[in-house]
Amino acid sequence: MEDGPDGPPFENPTAIGYNRTVPGSIMLELALAFLVFGLLSAVMILINFVLGPRRPNPAREKPFECGSPPLQASIGPVNIPFFLVALLFLLLDVEIVFFFPLALAFRGRGWGGFAAVGAFMLVLALGFAYAWKKGIFRWS
Repeated sequence: MEDGPDGPPFENPTAIGYNRTVPGSIMLELALAFLVFGLLSAVMILINFVLGPRRPNPAREKPFECGSPPLQASIGPVNIPFFLVALLFLLLDVEIVFFFPLALAFRGRGWGGFAAVGAFMLVLALGFAYAWKKGIFRWS
């Protein structure tokens, strides 16, 4: 690309694009978005109020408890290893999510990168071995 009379195209302050700054235009766009979506929400609520059924039902009026019959005396105790396995899953899952970007970041770093990824995997393996030794995976 050739330079124009105002310099390179990416440094041209009068160029139209994402880098333009017109005073107040961003706030105007934000206010317009709030206005449009606020009106849209109000219209949807109004349509629901006008067209929605008005038949009371005793079953609908009862409180809803997810996963158990309504208003039962109590839910049985949950076994503690379930929570431990769930927390261990979250811990290892989050670490595995970071493994791929870490491997990509250290791909061209030679043996130093290999050692860093190896240390990361060692921490994962030690945590898994510790959990196994503590018996978290036994459901007795």
